[in-house]
Amino acid sequence: MKIAVFVYSQSGQAYDVAKSIFCEAQEGDLEVVFKTIVPEQDYPFPWDKYTFFDTFPETRLGIPPSGIKPIDTSDIEDADIVGIVGQSWFLSPSLPLQSFFADQQIKGYLKGRKIVFVNVCRNMWLMTAKWVKNYLSEIDAMLVGHIVLQDEAPNLISAATIVRWLINGKKEGNAFLPSAGISPKDISEARKFGVIIRDFCEAQTTDFRPRRKSDKTLSISLSPQATDLQSKLLSAGAIHYKPSILHIEKIGHRMFGLWAKFIRKKGGFRAPQRRNRVYLFYAYLVFVLFFISPFVQLLFYLTYPLHKRSYEL
Repeated sequence: MKIAVFVYSQSGQAYDVAKSIFCEAQEGDLEVVFKTIVPEQDYPFPWDKYTFFDTFPETRLGIPPSGIKPIDTSDIEDADIVGIVGQSWFLSPSLPLQSFFADQQIKGYLKGRKIVFVNVCRNMWLMTAKWVKNYLSEIDAMLVGHIVLQDEAPNLISAATIVRWLINGKKEGNAFLPSAGISPKDISEARKFGVIIRDFCEAQTTDFRPRRKSDKTLSISLSPQATDLQSKLLSAGAIHYKPSILHIEKIGHRMFGLWAKFIRKKGGFRAPQRRNRVYLFYAYLVFVLFFISPFVQLLFYLTYPLHKRSYEL
């Protein structure tokens, strides 16, 4: 049996998560093969401030400026399950992930397969999850597992530490701020999800025999034990649901759409004509994040009992 795992990681954090989860699944006759997603467009790390925010319009509107470098899938055609590990940018899948999903070869490869998506993010993942779910449905792939590893620090603190890491390359904590990103403890404990995925693979009977070279249809018979992978992942803590953050994300996603269109009117990716609008968005985001969102969260908690049911997953 085999698991194919596609990973995009700038800082190495997503790759550490992928190894923690899927290497734990590798036992006995179960093989795990990692494939690195390499975008044709280079994205620097650490970022300079302008370049980072200049990726915002294309990220939010789903217009990746380039594709990905070819990935050899000849050794994973017989994979029983596919893991995809990546991150969110600006409340959407990162541009490299969007380029990966847009690739025609990848669309053909994923068609009909069972997918586990792992989002390594700050704390806002809902819109990315919806995007990925809709995409997989459109290409007739099956999302059987969703795992979120997020920064568990309070919203404003995690925002400050992630900016310090992305722009200045400083991940370590200091006297005032904790370390940025997913804690080493959470990454290590993610191994428990690998055990659940391994059990899922072992519980199913898979007949992967393409009828012809162009036909990659999977003939799969799932045992009763293999049909509740996501519920077992959730029971193990695969998603830490934060209603107030979800509320802010929903509002932010709508506003980001308006801002993205506003900036794009001055030109496409890296067009110098839109520089002033990009900086204007940056100022808006800082103001909203640090001065408005605390009051939005407070109001949300004060009124939460009135609309609790609408925020149940």
